[in-house]
Amino acid sequence: MSIEPRPVSTDPSAAPRSPSTSPPLKQTPLHALQLTLGARMVPFAGYEMPVQFAAGVLKEHLQVRGSAGLFDVSHMGQLVVRAKSGIAVDAARALELLVPVDILGLAAGRQRYALFTNASGGVLDDLMIANRGDHLLLVVNGACKEADEAYLRAMLSKTCEIERLDRALIALQGPKSGPALATLAPDCTDMNFMDVREIAILGHACVVARSGYTGEDGFEISTPASAAVEITEALLADPAVAPIGLGARDSLRLEAGLCLYGCELDDTTTPVEAALGWAISKARRAAGARAGGFPGAGVILGQLAHGAAKTRVGLRPEGRAPVRGGAPLFLSLEGGAPIGIVTSGGFGPSVDAPVAMSTVTTAYAATGTRLFAEVRGKRLPVAVAELTFVPHTYRRG
Repeated sequence: MSIEPRPVSTDPSAAPRSPSTSPPLKQTPLHALQLTLGARMVPFAGYEMPVQFAAGVLKEHLQVRGSAGLFDVSHMGQLVVRAKSGIAVDAARALELLVPVDILGLAAGRQRYALFTNASGGVLDDLMIANRGDHLLLVVNGACKEADEAYLRAMLSKTCEIERLDRALIALQGPKSGPALATLAPDCTDMNFMDVREIAILGHACVVARSGYTGEDGFEISTPASAAVEITEALLADPAVAPIGLGARDSLRLEAGLCLYGCELDDTTTPVEAALGWAISKARRAAGARAGGFPGAGVILGQLAHGAAKTRVGLRPEGRAPVRGGAPLFLSLEGGAPIGIVTSGGFGPSVDAPVAMSTVTTAYAATGTRLFAEVRGKRLPVAVAELTFVPHTYRRG
């Protein structure tokens, strides 16, 4: 994320969001354990993070699809928004000034996907918002967390307290994640997708959400930093669970058709253009109970009503060669102007074929449309496909 500083104004999206200068790489509470597990580390979002372990990306990917995998996502930001009035709905009402989502209608013990938008309707970050009863818990992207915290303080500090949590965050994902966690935390067994609750794990107070970033059933577990290693080692003691790196995390989310900030989402792309219109709550849409009132509402609601000039789609390249992010898309094998760009692409181990996502001119977004992606000066045929390459298996009760 790279956004120039802006002066504070009455426009909620105009608060300063400049990232700090790049310090030495940080380490998560699981760093030393990951090295003992054979992790290959890379810089990511200001941290030294595991891109893969000894098994390699392909086997790690299939481990999550078939069993269970454990990810360290402690680089992500965890922020608390609490109303100074002591009235919980005041925090929800304040946060609705910044996101096109129904926060007032979010029940305690539930969370919702949300987006910070700017005055032109672009996305400043995507995040999860959980109603924890007396406060809201936000989980934001690691590369954006400092800017997000500054933005919240600039826009909401008159009515809300903003607190940064120094906690670890681990994600347990895959069809066997439920039984694996239940051995340590039986209270998780009746949780459904997007449920959030406080659960004791090995005597430590953890906040557990039944959610994730792979398309599989799973959990995201916020733990005290001091307890992260103990809890991780206990989960890895289950033969169904293996450590997973960022490489497989990316291929898993790509197969599941999930957006990555900086690829499918940025401050020039609206939620509608990113095919995230479903994330705009009914209460915030035109004729809704609290229509508009968020940054870029005119643009976003206008696109919902009349359509957008471009949209996100899936792509299925022909043959075995993957098409990577940044490749321009054309209508023909030769000549013509680009009609879109590949935002993410690679090989999908679960489907045993290359897959990609892109933004294209809406006129060419119909499933089955044949396009050409330019890779190293050569145009390769691709077909527009559904965004989800594998079915989602979230536990919905």
